[in-house]
Amino acid sequence: MKPKVYFTRDIAPENVVRLYHLLDVELPGKVAVKVHSGEQGNQNYLTPEFWKPMVDEVGGTIVECNTAYGDASGGVRDHTETHWKLMEEHGWTTYFDVDIMDAEGPDVVWPVRGGKQLTENHLGKHIEDYDSMLVLA
Repeated sequence: MKPKVYFTRDIAPENVVRLYHLLDVELPGKVAVKVHSGEQGNQNYLTPEFWKPMVDEVGGTIVECNTAYGDASGGVRDHTETHWKLMEEHGWTTYFDVDIMDAEGPDVVWPVRGGKQLTENHLGKHIEDYDSMLVLA
């Protein structure tokens, strides 16, 4: 069976919600919404204002994890304290509840069944607080 592909030339918040409804799915329970919140000094990300209608539609909480690799600005998103500050500076905490899922340890370890490169995945322990996840990229 061929996958369905949905496309719009009009990149607007309302169209993201419209395309979501075309999927005819409902995310159950508490919904985590993963976004790219933006690097420090880099404005090449979709803003909280853009995503607000979609996040509101699913009643979601914005989630992120600290990066394992640092970042181009010298380690802002790889430390919880500075990551929170950046989330505030970029406006995420103005519009949404935000959860840095690995702000407290230890991570949870989930098996990767049939994994060829990985046999387990380490995740921030707050992931267990959610029933569904919507990834907006």
